[in-house]
Formats: sequence, structure tokens, C-alpha cells
Amino acid sequence: MNLLTAGWKNVSLIDVYGYTSFTIWTCGCNLRCPFCHNYRLAEKDPSLCREINIGKIVEELEASKHLVDYLHVTGGEPLLQHRALGELYREAGSMGIKRSLNSNLTLPSQLRYLLEEELVDHVATDLKIPPIDLYGLNPNIVEIYWRRFLESLDLVREHGVKLELRIPVSRKLTPGVLEKYINEVENKLNVNNTLVLLNPLLGEPYVKPRNPAWCRENCNVSENEVRTLVDILKSKGFSKIVIKTIPGF
Repeated sequence: MNLLTAGWKNVSLIDVYGYTSFTIWTCGCNLRCPFCHNYRLAEKDPSLCREINIGKIVEELEASKHLVDYLHVTGGEPLLQHRALGELYREAGSMGIKRSLNSNLTLPSQLRYLLEEELVDHVATDLKIPPIDLYGLNPNIVEIYWRRFLESLDLVREHGVKLELRIPVSRKLTPGVLEKYINEVENKLNVNNTLVLLNPLLGEPYVKPRNPAWCRENCNVSENEVRTLVDILKSKGFSKIVIKTIPGF
């Protein structure tokens, strides 16, 4: 079985907070986030993406297994290839390596398959709020995907999987917006098992986003704006909160 991928990094210190990982980037995505800096992977750019046999990836993972805590699969959206992903996770599990999934969680049926097979130990996802601005899709589709996202959070909680909840911080994320959406998701989270990572969004020259004009208007928020969001999260009972380091902070 093959996986459409843009490659991997044998040892990474930044993709699963506090752990080392073998990180692989899959191609293809069902969202069109304007701030995305991996959009060429999401759009399956043939100069970057290629079909790789799972066996080849397993060989690379085998060589790194004593150096990493997790196999971390990101994208793009890995759940678009959930069958191949499941095969890769099984191989990792047989080596004693934990499995981490970085997903937008808008494909709950595919997620359910992996969870019911007990193939996922850690999930990282972006709480993209407000979704109408951050998903980059037609409003009707955004509403469907948001409900699917909430369904997926339920699944992660029900299966007791560790969650790394990453919150992209743009100027669209006002205190009122954060309050509104945290109220929607907090009963779907095991707060004690959830790490919240605030990720201030960057534009050029730090990254090359899908929509540079959107980023010029909405990215590069101030430290004070981020600190205000931290206070709101603490008031909701979240204690494990990390702010991703960015230039100028």
C-alpha cells in the first residue's frame, strides 16, 4: 500500500510538544485555510508529492525508532488516506512507537476507524475559529465541517486519547470569538488531558501563506492580544497552556 507524501523528518523536536518524533507530511486536504503555509502539499503539488510504499517508510522508521517517542503524521490532511495511515500506524505500534495524528478532525468516520482499531495515542488539531474565516470554504460547507469537528472531539475524549489543542491566533480571534467557541467545545474535552498551544499566525517574510493579503490584514498579532486570550482560557479551567514562540515575542 502507498501513501501520498511530501517526505519525512527522521527526528523532530517540534511536532509533538515535549517529545521527539519521526514526522511525515501527507498530501491533500479538504480545507483551504488562507494562512496555510503547507498549501502546496494540500494541493498535491506534483513537484513535492509522490506515492511512497509503506514498506519504505517503515524501513526509515525502524532506523530511527530508538531516537523517537512518536510517529507523527501531519499534512495536508492525513485522514484522507486513513487506510494507508492505519497500516503505517500498525507497523509503528509493533515497534513500540506511539502514534500521533495531526488532523483538522473534519472526517469523523475515518477517525473512528483508527480509534476503534486502537491505532492512535495522541491527537493534535487546530481549533480554527472563527471557522467561517479560517476554513476558507463556502459557508454551508463550513457549518457541516464544524459539526464534524465537534463530533471528532467527542470521539477523542471517549477513547481517552491525549489531545494537543492548537489555537491559531489571528486578528479574527477576538476575546468574544474565543469565549463563544470555547463554550461549544469545552464539554467535549477532558481538560486535564488537554494541552492548549496558542499559535500566533505569521505572514511574510516568516512564512509563505496561501493568501498573503489575508495574512497582511489578519496575522502578526501583538503579545498583549495573546495574553488576553490566555486569561480567558485559564478562566475556563485550562491549566496546560503554551504560547508558541514567534519572532518579536
